[in-house]
Amino acid sequence: MALPQELTPRIRVGTSGWSYPDWEGRFYPRAKSSGFDELAYMARYFGCVEVNSSFYRPPAARTTASWVRRTPPSFEFTFKLYQRFTHERERPWSPDEAATFREGLEPVRAARRLGAVLVQFPWSFRADDEAFRHLEAIERDFGDLPLVVEVRHVSWASAGAIRFLKASGLGFCNIDQPRSHSGVPPMSLVTSPVGYVRLHGRNAEAWFSRESGRDARYDYLYREDELEEWIGRIREIARASEKTYIFTNNHYRGQAPANALQILSRLTGGPVHVPAPLLETYPFLGSIASPDLAPGEQGELF
Repeated sequence: MALPQELTPRIRVGTSGWSYPDWEGRFYPRAKSSGFDELAYMARYFGCVEVNSSFYRPPAARTTASWVRRTPPSFEFTFKLYQRFTHERERPWSPDEAATFREGLEPVRAARRLGAVLVQFPWSFRADDEAFRHLEAIERDFGDLPLVVEVRHVSWASAGAIRFLKASGLGFCNIDQPRSHSGVPPMSLVTSPVGYVRLHGRNAEAWFSRESGRDARYDYLYREDELEEWIGRIREIARASEKTYIFTNNHYRGQAPANALQILSRLTGGPVHVPAPLLETYPFLGSIASPDLAPGEQGELF
């Protein structure tokens, strides 16, 4: 069943990142024309994208301004907060460090196309007083931005941690990841006006292996029944939030856009435009592909 019509403008579906070499010939055309723009191509099929690169270095304002120019006015961006503020917690950051990150986001924010800033922490970040103080510092310097916290440890599913997030106005990122007794379980939690979902895949063997590289950890293609588990949660999240973002992070071999289009079709209750290379790679997408829907039209739905 599709979402009620009044909810669809409040939901956007996309992928985590867009620049992957193994997407060539699978999502992007194998033979690219001169000046081919991957981001503009991405924006023909989805209504948003999650920026991964901002986790590794603060984005430059000239770069994000270019992204705004190259995508439709309805297309939105979410950014990962720079790891200096989440993974280097031994010493406080300087005002200049916070200002540099904020300046990079300003063109997107000024264009009213900033969906959220994802504050991502590792599994070792437990819900305790020290963690709460660290989040208070982040809220102090970035609280005027729509912050969403992604945590991995089950302690954040406790009533006390949820109360803290709500009281601080911090959003909660609902994640799908390989199951473990200490990991955050799948939830449909909303703690701010922004609802957020990230699907990492369920490749447990690679996820928990220290030897696995990035591609191996996210090498997973969701089955339809596994995606269906999340459709119900997404409906709950959408009803409780002002805007909801769903991102697939199982990027390897173009699996993320394939599953994202399945989610998009399931939420709208109709066919979606599927790029030819992706349809060739994953023929099962033929059941949701529309030959009559022009590229770019479905982005307006969300």
